[in-house]
Amino acid sequence: MTKFYTNNFMVINLHKKPSTKSEVVTQMIYGDSFSIQNKTKKWLKIKIKEDNYKGYIKKKKYSNFIRPTHKISVLKSKIFKFPNRIKLNEISFGCKIKIINNSLSSYKFSKGWINKKDVKPISYKDRDIFKNIKDFKNIKYKWGGKSFKGIDCSALVQVFLNFNNKFCPRDAKDQVRYFNKNIKLKDIKKNDIIYWKGHVAIALSNKKLIHAYGPMKKTIIMGIDQTIKRIEKTAGLKVIAIKRLK
Repeated sequence: MTKFYTNNFMVINLHKKPSTKSEVVTQMIYGDSFSIQNKTKKWLKIKIKEDNYKGYIKKKKYSNFIRPTHKISVLKSKIFKFPNRIKLNEISFGCKIKIINNSLSSYKFSKGWINKKDVKPISYKDRDIFKNIKDFKNIKYKWGGKSFKGIDCSALVQVFLNFNNKFCPRDAKDQVRYFNKNIKLKDIKKNDIIYWKGHVAIALSNKKLIHAYGPMKKTIIMGIDQTIKRIEKTAGLKVIAIKRLK
């Protein structure tokens, strides 16, 4: 039986190779779980439970597997030493936590107290899967990033599907194969997902989209037609698929 551990740090970089100079291919946010496939003196080769992604993380004191009870439902939530007093840190959207105590307006978990309004039960699902995606507007683009401190294009899709308890591959090339309902551009509507080679955006309507866009160094809302023309002109890439979630 596979033994799982839980990431108890706000964000952990997952590297392609066991070196801090190696490419950061993704991150684990607080509450993500993983199994250990191999270990050296300073590094662990792991497989992330949520998306089966493999890579290397620095050897630290990680937690034994924790079954979460709640998840962060806002872009970032403040962590306090006491209910609403003495800020310690911030925790990102989609992080999973286990409640161990509560007050009138706050929940306590292993890192401190957070406002009840910032969390939902672990089983909660939004009717609109990308309901709060505009909250990520102007969050900086970060290759491999998955949090409010920086995010990339495919993670922007993944974090919202994961929040809604749906599996989603980490990389755009795998997402485009995983989602199988194809849509034509003329039929595009809100929440459809547009794929290029190595890039992805989410439609906000039949006119606008949002994406974590490397050339602009941030998450930005743009016109769909404008974006398609710009990416074709600057990168020589055409749309390869438009997918609709069932």
